[in-house]
Amino acid sequence: PQGTEDTSPRRSAWGLLVAGGLGASLLALHAVVTPFVMPALRRVCLPFVPATSTQVENVLEMLRGRRGPLVDIGSGDGRIVIAAAKRGFKAVGYELNPWLVWYSRYCAWRDGVHQNAKFYISDLWKVSFSHYANVVIFGVPQMMPQLEKKLEEELQHNARVIACRFPFPCWIPDHTTGEGIDTVWAYDLKTSMNVKQCLEMTPKTEF
Repeated sequence: PQGTEDTSPRRSAWGLLVAGGLGASLLALHAVVTPFVMPALRRVCLPFVPATSTQVENVLEMLRGRRGPLVDIGSGDGRIVIAAAKRGFKAVGYELNPWLVWYSRYCAWRDGVHQNAKFYISDLWKVSFSHYANVVIFGVPQMMPQLEKKLEEELQHNARVIACRFPFPCWIPDHTTGEGIDTVWAYDLKTSMNVKQCLEMTPKTEF
């Protein structure tokens, strides 16, 4: 019948349109979700968990009186870097998730600190932190021993490392503030490494 012949091409066209729209939607979803899922597939996972306002204030307290360039390792949505830039620091954030980096750059521009707050897409293990005087890290227990060794090898002795949520396994903190998930540990590298070396050299007493 003539009616059937007329509607068949229309149905075919609609089918192609729906299939194309579904494919585009899935592709867009994949592009957005993948950067957030990929960290879970890495050997050492550093998931994105936004810093609380208390954590940000505790970090800023540990930076009181400090000078020199600052880096946030795994900078997430950029709130630590932006807060530090507002306090006068030249601050840099390294983050593997491109969506978070672009969002951080926008927030820095919106808050008027984009000149002092820079963000880069990079794997923290491929970055040298040798020229930073202040280091902030929201880490996980699995990565802290390896990161401790990397920072020992790269940082100058006058550097301060600020750890949030989890402390380093061997360093002795010079300052601690906060409670629970808001706890922040500050390590002045020179004293922390000296104490560590003294503990390693002290003979163990056997009973």
